[in-house]
Amino acid sequence: MTEAKKLGGTFTLSGTDVTMHRMGYGAMQLSGPHIFGPPKDRDQAVAVLREAVNAGVNHIDTSDFYGPHVTNQIIREALHPYPKELTIVTKLGARRGEDGSWNPAQSVEDLQQGVHDNLRNLGVDVLDVVNLRLMGDRFVPKEESIEERFTALAELQRKGLIRHLGLSHATPSQVEEARKIAPVVCVQNHYNLAHRTEDAWIDALGKDGIAYVPYFPLGGFTPLQSDELSAVAAELGASLMQVALAWLLHRADNILLIPGTSSLAHLRENLAAADLVLAPEVLARLNAIATPAQAAH
Repeated sequence: MTEAKKLGGTFTLSGTDVTMHRMGYGAMQLSGPHIFGPPKDRDQAVAVLREAVNAGVNHIDTSDFYGPHVTNQIIREALHPYPKELTIVTKLGARRGEDGSWNPAQSVEDLQQGVHDNLRNLGVDVLDVVNLRLMGDRFVPKEESIEERFTALAELQRKGLIRHLGLSHATPSQVEEARKIAPVVCVQNHYNLAHRTEDAWIDALGKDGIAYVPYFPLGGFTPLQSDELSAVAAELGASLMQVALAWLLHRADNILLIPGTSSLAHLRENLAAADLVLAPEVLARLNAIATPAQAAH
């Protein structure tokens, strides 16, 4: 396999010198149950991170509200001092209650504190990429102005604490609003082969060199049930997740993946999805899983 095709090939973030393999790693599951507290096996969590990086992963997605603080501290233990080519993407906008609840942390003061928490727990002087994670329900972003919040992050960027900015759980109008304040290098939203309302937007972002990072590649809390997906996976001798990830890599060159796991076996399985070749007729069958409304352009 050529280096160019390793882990799905590479993508360079618009206006930057940051080039990442398209198959990355999401660190959310490294903390305890329900993304709260310490993991049952911290050594295993450290091993997963180290194996991912050794396999060529150079894009890790995290947040200091995972745990909270736990996941970033494990990343620091496993990988610090960080390889030069590694990009760590974090997100701000929530905090955890003592009962494990997820609570908004969207004020300017909250965002400033979040940046300093990430810096401290990751053990760095500057954050590679910071996503502003917006509110809304689980799958649908809330349409509202983000000018004050994104301006606060842009100011921290000007102060040298953040290199690049992105958005998570955002609408197209919010991304355009943000781009008038500071460059946006990535958008992280809910998208998979059955939930495709943002098809046209992904292509538009790609033309501007903006990465699109889908979460819930297999449906998330309610895993996708599809006879066609199961049939394709069986024919290819692959898992459902591998097929779902491979479809995303085929879908658009600006899609970057961050599948997460706390298992070495599942990590290897996820990374192997980048080697899965989907023939045109297989892609056509998978594309048909989405309803016309979901796949609207």
